[in-house]
Amino acid sequence: MHASLTEHARCLYGDEYRPTAGCGLEHHEHYFVEELTFADADAILAMLRELSPHLVDGHLPVWVRNLAYRLVLLQRPDEPALMREAADSLYLHGPDWDHIAADLRHRADALEAKA
Repeated sequence: MHASLTEHARCLYGDEYRPTAGCGLEHHEHYFVEELTFADADAILAMLRELSPHLVDGHLPVWVRNLAYRLVLLQRPDEPALMREAADSLYLHGPDWDHIAADLRHRADALEAKA
């Protein structure tokens, strides 16, 4: 078993910035998705920030990034900075999700206006 979600993702998808150590485990994407699904927000954010520190880079598939941000926002629904970070990621990966990104930005603005 991997020591962290980040380590599991690195073994499965690689890392643009660090070598991927051979861990000797058999890798199946569905095991990673299960771990991601039940990970806490801190573990998910650590994975995103370590493997894609500049948002536009890294080897994580787009669908993994989208799912990861969705899971983080479900756990932390009232954090405008995270909403904007998720929106930025969506904007970078094509127009299919631009309406969702725009909604996230609108919700972030509304939350800040209440404060």
